Amino acid sequence: MQRSSERILDEYLVASALTGDRPAWQRLVVRWQPKLLRHAWRLLGDTERARDAVQDSWIEILRGLGRLEDLAAFPAWAFQIVTRRCQRLFRGSDLQRRVADALCIDEEEFSTDVPDGELDADIDQVMAALQSLPAAQRAVLSLFYLESLSVAEIAVALDVPPGTVKTRLMHARNRIRAQLEGVGNEQAG
Repeated sequence: MQRSSERILDEYLVASALTGDRPAWQRLVVRWQPKLLRHAWRLLGDTERARDAVQDSWIEILRGLGRLEDLAAFPAWAFQIVTRRCQRLFRGSDLQRRVADALCIDEEEFSTDVPDGELDADIDQVMAALQSLPAAQRAVLSLFYLESLSVAEIAVALDVPPGTVKTRLMHARNRIRAQLEGVGNEQAG
């Protein structure tokens, strides 16, 4: 399996951060903050709570970095820490407020790197379909397609078996396909 230059850079930054290189640590945070924020938002559906979860996660990441045996495992490990932090917040929150927040969320702050004005109707439909998924399916699909994690890495990140990841991916793809085909059929009719 070939590693991308992004993965190699992450490994280098982690290795450098482990030696006490503060600029490497800062660059790692700058690179990973948006990814971890998007992940936390997908799990929690609340911008402020996602920020809090990621901030707390960075403390845990910093403290635990020395225990990370495989530098290539940093992405899955970091997502796992954020996932667990979000689970703790999720369990301690009010269900009605969570649902209301999720329905009114403004995801622009955590969107992909596509410049404003370049999103066409197809992308908007896909993003709307993605947001309509249950949090577990949305997280799996996003980690797989947007963050390019493998099924094994997603299993570690979400602390679920690989079979569960595959099942959630299948259901998420089917729901998105059904929603998009429904949109396409409405436009054709």
